[in-house]
Amino acid sequence: MCRASTIYRLGVKELWSLIRDPMMLVLIAYSFTAAVYIAATAMPDSLHKATIAIVDEDRSPLSERIVSAFYPPHFMAPAIVSLPEVDPGMNEGLFTFGLDIPPNFQRDVLTGRSPVIQLNVDATRMSQAFTGSSYIQQITLGQVTEFVQRYRSAARPPVDLDLRARFNPSLNRAWFGSIMEIINQVTMLSIILAGAALIREREHGTVEHLLVMPVTPGEIMLAKVWSMGFVVLAATAFSLALVVQGALRVPIEGSIMLFLLCGALHLFATTSMGIFMATLARSMPQFGLLMLLTLLPLQLLSGGVTPRESMPAFAQNVMLVAPTTHFVSAAQAILYRGAGLDVVWPQFLALLVIGTVFFLVALARFRKTITLMT
Repeated sequence: MCRASTIYRLGVKELWSLIRDPMMLVLIAYSFTAAVYIAATAMPDSLHKATIAIVDEDRSPLSERIVSAFYPPHFMAPAIVSLPEVDPGMNEGLFTFGLDIPPNFQRDVLTGRSPVIQLNVDATRMSQAFTGSSYIQQITLGQVTEFVQRYRSAARPPVDLDLRARFNPSLNRAWFGSIMEIINQVTMLSIILAGAALIREREHGTVEHLLVMPVTPGEIMLAKVWSMGFVVLAATAFSLALVVQGALRVPIEGSIMLFLLCGALHLFATTSMGIFMATLARSMPQFGLLMLLTLLPLQLLSGGVTPRESMPAFAQNVMLVAPTTHFVSAAQAILYRGAGLDVVWPQFLALLVIGTVFFLVALARFRKTITLMT
């Protein structure tokens, strides 16, 4: 009981130190509110308000049909320009697409001469270039086909495809982006807070005060782990309730308490990683560089951005030792598909094992650091 009381009081000390750090409080507040909302809404999942310039050298009913087929929200209202204005406009970034309808286009279509329409694409705008090119091709060919057939109809396919989108029927990107941003923020903030807590004490000279107290390195580490993990876990619950379910109206299918339990196991591993990295770094700038080298692979290769099945086999195998891989898998199963403990227990077990290993490694390094300081 005395040891538990010591760990609790040391953790409370860490919380008071965090409260006195306004920049960290601002970072926590922003990461779990504005950052989550922006990540869910800032990047549309389809073509949206792409700029297009059209050179109509034919001035025929068919060319007018093609021009009128481009309208919001996929495209901005087309800018009708002359041919010499296309290249300067794309050089200045005014247009993403430039469509050139040649002279006598309608006449050549009706006589079966297969005329060519030129489409210029600003490929530096990656998100719009590939999707927009396909959209423009479909729209143009559709208008030409309807004009030649003289009626609007769709050929009946020999087989009907009954599409059912499970877990996200409206294919709303905000449902996916908000949850994944919370998962990313949990990983980032836990590493930052745990590592910064140790570096802050080293810079302020309070580590020496702890060394003369009847406390062990394990108790100091456990205090930092539970206090910083508690802050991140509380911010996660707040973000899920007010930002995800409140502002974004994202339905949560599974148990939030089960997700928070999974998050606690994940935080056990990531806070230990943060302490270990803080023992390697001598200052906050060095810790920031170490965090960048660690955080990017943890987030990009965890399966949240790209499915693990599409990654090279080497990356898949290496990332099995990363806690984010199992946390992302369990979080998606719980929050999206409503999975219970009977489904996600392998991920829970993996997080417990990985967290224990990371904690023991960090504790050994922390003891060595304290020994060198004494």
